[in-house]
Amino acid sequence: MKNIVIAAGYATRLGELTKNFPKPLLKIGKKSILGRMLDDIDQIPDIDEHIIISNHRFAPIFDKWKREEGRWQKPITIVDDGTETNETRLGAVCDLLFAMDKLHIDDDLLVVAADNLLFFSFQSFVDFAKQKNTSCIMCHEQPSIEKLQRTGVVELDADMRVLGMEEKPLEPKSHWAVPPFYIYLKRDLPLVRHAVENGCGKDAPGNLAHYMVDRTPMHAWPMSAGRFDIGSLDTYYEAIELYGKD
Repeated sequence: MKNIVIAAGYATRLGELTKNFPKPLLKIGKKSILGRMLDDIDQIPDIDEHIIISNHRFAPIFDKWKREEGRWQKPITIVDDGTETNETRLGAVCDLLFAMDKLHIDDDLLVVAADNLLFFSFQSFVDFAKQKNTSCIMCHEQPSIEKLQRTGVVELDADMRVLGMEEKPLEPKSHWAVPPFYIYLKRDLPLVRHAVENGCGKDAPGNLAHYMVDRTPMHAWPMSAGRFDIGSLDTYYEAIELYGKD
């Protein structure tokens, strides 16, 4: 299984901190956001490689980070998607397809967004996907209608099979929100590879999950603990205050 980290974007809401520096490499205490995530994923026996997709401007910074902080057992591959501005970015889905094509990937995939602090292990997510033997998404209960209107929302049956998914619905059909963490099985990769040409949105990683749930059986793993989404200067400084000593 390959761990694919979507880290190519430009974090415009963090101002000068990320104007010339990738958000996933910002430090929370002594470790980067991405480093903390890899500390967990690297311990999963099924994972045999970490693939980090970067834009062209930040690729040398990721290469430098890999050389200086590379304490992980599994190999790390940095993929440069060739883009240099927010206006010319490929979008998360096209970045995934770019890496799959460039590296000739034909394996199960754990696909993650790189800007979250997590308080659970991805091992349980991988185990869940193996148990269900389907591609999978994560989910968590979100009581706030306002927050549900800004994310992906899924309907589930009693076995946690996904019955339907909507992106940013005005009238959410459930309280199950979808964070940007996914497992796509090898047998579903033909669907992934042709998703954009068949109408899948390009920008957010949730666009691909939304496309896939209508075309192949998928299950949703309820997160066993929370996450901290670092999306602004306020949340970044809050994360430092709360978790910078961990």
